[in-house]
Amino acid sequence: MPPTSDSTPDSLQSPLQLTSSLPTALPTAHQTTVHTAIQTILLSFSLFLLPTASLADGQTKEFKLPPVDTSDKSRCQIKSSAIGQANAARDKLYDLRLCDLQNSKAGGFDLSGVIMTDTDVSNSNFVETQFSKGYLHSSNFQGADFTNGIIDRASFFKSDLRQAIFHNAVLTGTSFEGADVEGADFSDAYIGDFDIRNLCKNPTLKGTNEKTGMETRVSAGCK
Repeated sequence: MPPTSDSTPDSLQSPLQLTSSLPTALPTAHQTTVHTAIQTILLSFSLFLLPTASLADGQTKEFKLPPVDTSDKSRCQIKSSAIGQANAARDKLYDLRLCDLQNSKAGGFDLSGVIMTDTDVSNSNFVETQFSKGYLHSSNFQGADFTNGIIDRASFFKSDLRQAIFHNAVLTGTSFEGADVEGADFSDAYIGDFDIRNLCKNPTLKGTNEKTGMETRVSAGCK
């Protein structure tokens, strides 16, 4: 019988477990910087490449994210992914937290896997934009136009979606828990049976969209 061991080979450990085995001989300041950088890389790897729950896809309300890099002056820019939206793959975390991006023109962009918290993208053009697995929490999407967009497996937890337009958008696996959807237009949107049941329970699913004239609750197909 082969010998048994309580230790787990490095190849079977999770990325976040591996950070705990890093050498500690570095000076404190350098060690902190190295650990933060490695954790950010490993978090991106684990979220978008490993077969586990992602930041969004309606499964996760809260997630421990790395600190916002406020020193990066070019961080708050909407950029389309060059990799493609399959599984929300990116070479690094796409972090738009705390950014003021009102009235953005991002129609047709691939923003899959984007992280938004306390972000203002009100009145923005997201027509035909991809938001697969977007972490879109506590942000301002008032009046944003998602017509023909692909917003699958995303999470709008506690976000402001008043007067947003989701006409003909794909919203499968997307969570609107805690979101304010008053006046939003969901006409002709593709929403799964389970997802529509949850959306119909949202107490803010009411009102009329000022641009399209659609009644919010009727547009979502809720009685």
